[in-house]
Amino acid sequence: MRPTRRLLLVGEGNFSFSASLCDASNREACIIATCFESEERVSRQALAKTNIQYLRGKGVEVCFCVDCTKLKDYFLPAKRNFDCIYFNFPHCGRKAGVTKNRELLMKFFCSCADMLTEKGEVHVALCKGQGGTPADQPMREWHNSWQVVAMAAEAGFILSDVHPFNLEDVHGYKCTGYRSQDKSFPVEGALNHIFTWGLPFPHPRPVICQTELEGKRVSFQVPEIFVDKINRRFLDTNSDHPVRTINEKLIAQLSQTFPLQRVDHSLSLLHQGCLSAVPQSNGFWIIPNTEENPNSDPIGKGTARGILFPGVRFCRDIDQDDRMKTQEGDPLSEHYLRSSLLVHVQDVIRRLSFLPGTLHVLSGPVFRKCLISPRTLPVFHETLFMCAVDKGTEGSCIQMLMDNIKNTLSSLLPSLSCFTLNSTVEEPKSSETIELNDSVRPDPHLDKTQYFICVKTNTSDSKASVSCIGAISAAPCGPISCELGIVCASVNLDLVAMQICGISDWRMLWTVDERFLNQFIGGELGPFKSFSLYPPSYVHDVSFWVPECEQFDEVAFHTIARCVSQETVVSIQLLDRFQHPQTGQISLCYRLTFQSCDKALTHQQVAEMQMQFRKEIQQCLQVTLR
Repeated sequence: MRPTRRLLLVGEGNFSFSASLCDASNREACIIATCFESEERVSRQALAKTNIQYLRGKGVEVCFCVDCTKLKDYFLPAKRNFDCIYFNFPHCGRKAGVTKNRELLMKFFCSCADMLTEKGEVHVALCKGQGGTPADQPMREWHNSWQVVAMAAEAGFILSDVHPFNLEDVHGYKCTGYRSQDKSFPVEGALNHIFTWGLPFPHPRPVICQTELEGKRVSFQVPEIFVDKINRRFLDTNSDHPVRTINEKLIAQLSQTFPLQRVDHSLSLLHQGCLSAVPQSNGFWIIPNTEENPNSDPIGKGTARGILFPGVRFCRDIDQDDRMKTQEGDPLSEHYLRSSLLVHVQDVIRRLSFLPGTLHVLSGPVFRKCLISPRTLPVFHETLFMCAVDKGTEGSCIQMLMDNIKNTLSSLLPSLSCFTLNSTVEEPKSSETIELNDSVRPDPHLDKTQYFICVKTNTSDSKASVSCIGAISAAPCGPISCELGIVCASVNLDLVAMQICGISDWRMLWTVDERFLNQFIGGELGPFKSFSLYPPSYVHDVSFWVPECEQFDEVAFHTIARCVSQETVVSIQLLDRFQHPQTGQISLCYRLTFQSCDKALTHQQVAEMQMQFRKEIQQCLQVTLR
């Protein structure tokens, strides 16, 4: 028994489960056992009559004619506070098919939503294969199952645990009611599904961020995709987030080899760049408001976007005059959310007494547009180590940085292998697959020769996956001295945390669900246990004509999908590319898969997201829907 206080059992047949639970519970637990049928009819069974008398003798409240799909009708508001609700082997009766039983489950879960405490649980036991999750062995086809996780999502619940339903653990239990008869359900291979509340989907409000830029105080509207990620302060002193723990361990290890200085002064989230020099498709270009011009146009001349990206410029937003300026040698300077801490290197050199041999450390979030995948991060925490050394000694400094980073990561997870890969090497070993994420691709701020920091978990799998979590190279020395060079090591802390803690989805690092951080209290870096198992997924297709004489911006397409879906689109697959034989116009068809890692996502919510997505790509990318 978990330390619960109020327990509700619904759909009881002979009340043998209630009697067993009563024996196992402590005296302080309040148990209410209910049945759909009348007492007169149930009492015709000798076992049921005996159990009812036993329960009442123990002070258990036994109720009859209770419809589990309308629970609030039977309890006063003050009594709708159950810590656990049990429903064993639900069934509509007789030869009801999967559709009717799905409907029963959905209505039951929606009824539980009115009765459960904030941290309460709903336990549902199902026969082998009925649930439709991978926990069932063998697993039924989704359309032929009861789709229990999707039905629970309709009421805001997620599946947090699932384990075998063992009769040996429930002394005296005898399940009855198979096809409305006094027969037992086939309980071999049955599973108990435990559901808890998922987080509600937020309703983002506009967020204005202030920062100092070139000596001036500026403000800008945060792109909606980052509203819930700006100013999260995962790297602060009082944070137990795994990215901070890993960062502190890296810094502590390197401080034993190098004199070390943290760069604590504030560095702007915005950076000024030239549209012709910075890859536009990868950056979030921002139009800030200044104190001198607080009412500047938040959209910008010639922009065309929907309601989701105020102040952000897509590639196609640069109007013809701006392009002409760039082509005529008058580069157009604008601002973008920093895509790497490397943009601050020269600024740090100018603002600090930059001592040769001292390792300077910068840490903070960075932002990039990128394609959607479980390990490709549009925002992540980067830590940057930079050191000025004598020209010609960069190689030894690079090696020392590599060795220290390898030692730290290996100490955090002994089964982790850490190695470096030269950026000029294209083919890894045949047994390995290199995941070269956008966040660690060759950086233009570094020297052409770069070394990727790669990690691999040692397993028996011959096709081990290798992830690149950072890069080391020399950077332009700038104004310090012609006799000195700078060595920089950039580490993606989020990817390291995923590898160390066994987190398969980067979105989990940003959840506000306390069940995530509760697993890392005090800086512990144990393996992460997901609290949302087998979340339902939904598939939608979209087909459209792309504008003539214009290259389709696939990164912007993915970025819009991220924002519209509140990060629930987990994959985008190009299904078809068609060129009209007469007009030459191009048509593309994509398949979007929606799935949440910490929230209850419903079919209706996804349908609404898909409709909004169609509107946004039509307005932002000027496509013609088919």
